[in-house]
Amino acid sequence: MSHNHSHQGEGGHHHGHSHGESLEATSANRENLYSRIIHGDIQCLNEQLLDSGRLVFKPHHERFDKDRYVTSDCDHELLFNIPFSCNVKLTAISVIGADDSTHPATIKLYKNRESMSFDRVGSACEQELELARDPSGVIHYSVKANKFNNVHRLSIYIPRNYGADETVVYYIGLWGHFMGEYRREAVTVVYEARANPMDHKLSQTETVQREIQ
Repeated sequence: MSHNHSHQGEGGHHHGHSHGESLEATSANRENLYSRIIHGDIQCLNEQLLDSGRLVFKPHHERFDKDRYVTSDCDHELLFNIPFSCNVKLTAISVIGADDSTHPATIKLYKNRESMSFDRVGSACEQELELARDPSGVIHYSVKANKFNNVHRLSIYIPRNYGADETVVYYIGLWGHFMGEYRREAVTVVYEARANPMDHKLSQTETVQREIQ
């Protein structure tokens, strides 16, 4: 399967680069955010197998399961859109790949972008991280504390790997804190107040059928 995608250039934006720290265990004052993710609504763009991108967001104790992974399709780029069931404070991220050139080399993080696509990755991100090859998952990359409060949607863009045609990811771990319920009431009211185009299409179809009869 192959498909095309295009995106804007980097446009000279300056992004901060951060490096990880080796941690054998999570800090006592933060949690693995796996249970806060709405897994059924995760999107992964440019994945070779449909919905395989969701599989890399696993419980921490299953992070070494190599049967669940995602491979990029028409080139080495991947873009994940991860919704949370609440507002979270993101404090760290870990990425497990293979110990070869398919391992991601860079990720860019975007906060609360509702319709993130490859056409929009040229916009300024909240943070850019350079990744080391980490097949054992011992590196946790800290993120900027002031940039990732009240996150209800996180987008992770992988623009490059270590030189392979495809990128392979086995696990992405997200760490942080629960910050409160994410209120969607206002958005729901707006949608309910708008006319549904499908309703109009259905009404027109029914009218035509009645006229033919």
